[in-house]
Amino acid sequence: MNNKLVKALIIDDEEQALHYLSELIQVHAPQITHLETALGAKAGLQKIASFNPDLIFLDIEMPYLNGFDLLKELDVWNFGIIYTTAFNQYAIKAIKFSALDYLLKPIDPEELKEAILRFIAHRSIILEQNKLYKNLLDNLSKKEPTQFRIALPTKGGMYMYDLFEIIRIEADMNYSQFHFNEKPNVLVAKTLKEYSELLSDHGFIRIHKSHLINKTHIKTYLNSGKVMLNSGDEIEVSRRRRHLVKKELGG
Repeated sequence: MNNKLVKALIIDDEEQALHYLSELIQVHAPQITHLETALGAKAGLQKIASFNPDLIFLDIEMPYLNGFDLLKELDVWNFGIIYTTAFNQYAIKAIKFSALDYLLKPIDPEELKEAILRFIAHRSIILEQNKLYKNLLDNLSKKEPTQFRIALPTKGGMYMYDLFEIIRIEADMNYSQFHFNEKPNVLVAKTLKEYSELLSDHGFIRIHKSHLINKTHIKTYLNSGKVMLNSGDEIEVSRRRRHLVKKELGG
């Protein structure tokens, strides 16, 4: 793969959306040297086969075949994907859990530029990307977001975990350290704030600026202002969060 050459394909069922994103790319993304468009998923599948893109901007909401159905139709995913959507919270959550990229419509030029730079930075790890797409499709087959598996990108590769495996997440500067019951810790180059926003609806409690705890692993709340975990570890609860933590734990 020529790292200086980026062939991009936009797949959307609305001509106006195709035209708008095409113009944005031409003005704001000089890294993309070849650009094609496809109106709808069926035309998109044909264009993927003939154009062989490096990157696809893929609309999620399309008739007949949506963006995820299109992915299922392919045997090989030898390209990057940036999903585009007007508003689909369930799909966005599945995408975030799978550590993939998306852009909200109407697409902001600055967010577009940042997404393309992230693609270029990671375009060499196609095998890892395939793991993410498989995880995404698996997550979308689940009945509830609580059943999603989370993808954690590390220096050693991409790892998938069920949420119940995670005991706690600890801030380490701009990194997050994941602690598990019977598995080695994992360090991820994302902030605790990002994971707090992602996991707050899934039984994780922010007890301190540096700690996010899986509620199922909390044994008791101690009078000393700490929580005791099933592992026996004691983690301090910040003063301003004590009332909220007690409430979350049922008093």
